[in-house]
Amino acid sequence: MRFLVICISALLLTTGDLLAQVDFDRYFHNKTMRVDYHHTGTRGEESFSLDQIFQEEPWPGSRTNLVDTLNLGEYLLRVFDAQNGVLLYSRGYCTIFNEWQSTAEAGRGIWKTFHETVRFPFPKRPVQITLSRRDKAMTFREQFSARIDPNDPTQVNTERRAHDYEIITLMDNGDIHKKVDILIIGDGYSKNDMQKFKDDAKHFNTVLFDTSPFKERKKDFNVRAICAVSEETGIDIPDRNIWRNTALGSMYNTFGSPRYILTEANRDIRDIAGAVPYDFICILINDSRYGGGGIYQLYTTTYTIERNTGQEWQRDYVYVHEFGHSFGGLADEYYSASTGYEEFYAEGVEPWEPNITRLMNAPHVKWQSTVTRGLDIPTDWGKQQYDQLRNELMRLDRLADDYYTKRDPIMKESNEILSNPALLGKVGAFEGAGYMSEGMYRPSLDCRMFSLSLRDFCPVCTAAIERQIDFYSR
Repeated sequence: MRFLVICISALLLTTGDLLAQVDFDRYFHNKTMRVDYHHTGTRGEESFSLDQIFQEEPWPGSRTNLVDTLNLGEYLLRVFDAQNGVLLYSRGYCTIFNEWQSTAEAGRGIWKTFHETVRFPFPKRPVQITLSRRDKAMTFREQFSARIDPNDPTQVNTERRAHDYEIITLMDNGDIHKKVDILIIGDGYSKNDMQKFKDDAKHFNTVLFDTSPFKERKKDFNVRAICAVSEETGIDIPDRNIWRNTALGSMYNTFGSPRYILTEANRDIRDIAGAVPYDFICILINDSRYGGGGIYQLYTTTYTIERNTGQEWQRDYVYVHEFGHSFGGLADEYYSASTGYEEFYAEGVEPWEPNITRLMNAPHVKWQSTVTRGLDIPTDWGKQQYDQLRNELMRLDRLADDYYTKRDPIMKESNEILSNPALLGKVGAFEGAGYMSEGMYRPSLDCRMFSLSLRDFCPVCTAAIERQIDFYSR
């Protein structure tokens, strides 16, 4: 009861007081507390239960920006000092569970459990952690709370859980507390595939840092790779009845989408990743079907084998695009591709993602400060013609041998619309985003989060990425 009163008092403070950053050395050791839990539910229902709590070393994140000021993510972790109720740490994040809740399977009342993890600096004395979720007004509401005593050996497991896989350093720009630390792990790479993994890790790291704004902020990153060994080459492809024994359990056909690659083997990922300091995880998939995935503050996946000569750039697109999700909290801006979601964005609710809007306060938009002067809101961009072309494209079989022969002329005409010099690079409100053809808007005509191309991030997405880099490195 005393803690509840303290927390209520804290929540009544002004925004500035509530978001005040704390003294790291006063409250934390330079270690990581990893809290594993089970997330269970169905459409409209969810519950949480603790699994295990681990100590890992060191703490990789910022020692100054501990309280999240970005307001991103579907969920929010908060860590309070159990003695005085001070907010010590917070971080917004997303989960596979909240995506699954929007699928037909959850809509039928089926219950599932997902294993998840939150991480924060290792506290010196007891803390109260809370997990909150946004309601329909986008306000975080507490769903779960637990008291953790870091000095209780019956609560905290200090065993070393990391595997003895080879670790390689791709970029080392200094102090992990002042850099964004990326970890690349491979899945579906057997012992005989290890040189390919090393080559792939170097390739995709180069791709990311050849892309703005990462190119200009390269010195704010460290990048390491762990050579995780799978028993078999490739990953699971359920619709082809292909099942393989891999280190991370990645699979195509997530939520019924052939190209969506995720893994539910969270415990395995965290045990492997714990060997190095990391903020963000990128998983390279040693398989050849086009695909990938990215969830904010969780991980990305990217296929690495492109068998269609001249189309190798597509895997590069996927790597950067998916990192936009997991790192920048960016939404998909496309709307014509099929997904397994029934209703990903609730009607009448403004999404939290910084690069899409329902335009509920038109002509004002959430990215108002970057809107190009004189551009109409909403912005006419030739959507009707573009949609006709996309419908033709959607009727093609992506897995057919002649897919690219049929696809290329449609893509050429579509790209001409997206290259309109009168609109390209300008910021407005372009209808069609977030898997919705109508009623959802994106900031720019084209962007790395919209089209299958090597187009740069638009100004709004770039600004969101820059804010995240600053939060971890300054």
